[in-house]
Amino acid sequence: MHPLDEEASSGIRRLEGHLLVEAERSRALADAEAFLGGLGPLTATQHRELRRAYLEERDRLTRRTLERVIARAEELRAEYEDRYRRLRLLVWGAAGATTATASGILALIHQ
Repeated sequence: MHPLDEEASSGIRRLEGHLLVEAERSRALADAEAFLGGLGPLTATQHRELRRAYLEERDRLTRRTLERVIARAEELRAEYEDRYRRLRLLVWGAAGATTATASGILALIHQ
């Protein structure tokens, strides 16, 4: 891949990550407000502290979930790479066997 293509791909991935984080923060804030709205009247300080605690917990849970997803994705990638490598070996082995068989048949025909 050309260095400029790699740089562009990297920039796009960073932008996508940023947009996903911002979307999650917006959802978390909306969820916090919905949760707090169901608690009844709160003082401004109570509201602020509960919202902060809710958002911190949500952030912690999101990070743990993402860490598990990333770990599983890495496991799957390793499994698929291993299967692909084994399949390539099988295909190359079959191609070699076919070539040997064809060569043997040709040798018999030309005797």
